Amino acid sequence: FSGPFTDVVTTNLKLRNPSDRKVCFKVKTTAPRRYCVRPNSGIIDPGSSVIVSVMLQPFDYDPNEKSKHKFMVQTTYAPPNITDMEAVWKEAKPDELMDSKLRCVFEMPNENDKL
Repeated sequence: FSGPFTDVVTTNLKLRNPSDRKVCFKVKTTAPRRYCVRPNSGIIDPGSSVIVSVMLQPFDYDPNEKSKHKFMVQTTYAPPNITDMEAVWKEAKPDELMDSKLRCVFEMPNENDKL
């Protein structure tokens, strides 16, 4: 995320499904009050991709504070005739889940970069 952080800062994640089966995804964060994630879950068709917008809410930036914010993108193959996304995640076995962890980095632009 690039500052200043006085307004909402949006970053996009592109999730791609290289498989030949539908994939369910879910995005989780360690700081749910600080971020708005849209869509935070869904289905990606085979060979398709989805753009997920991650919006960081305004806050007072402290360059000495190391960000401990993280995101986890969980995926699993979609069962046939899916109707209930919540049930998919409740019934998924740990060996059927794939997850990717992402750590947030906050950067302030240099004084020289400002217009």
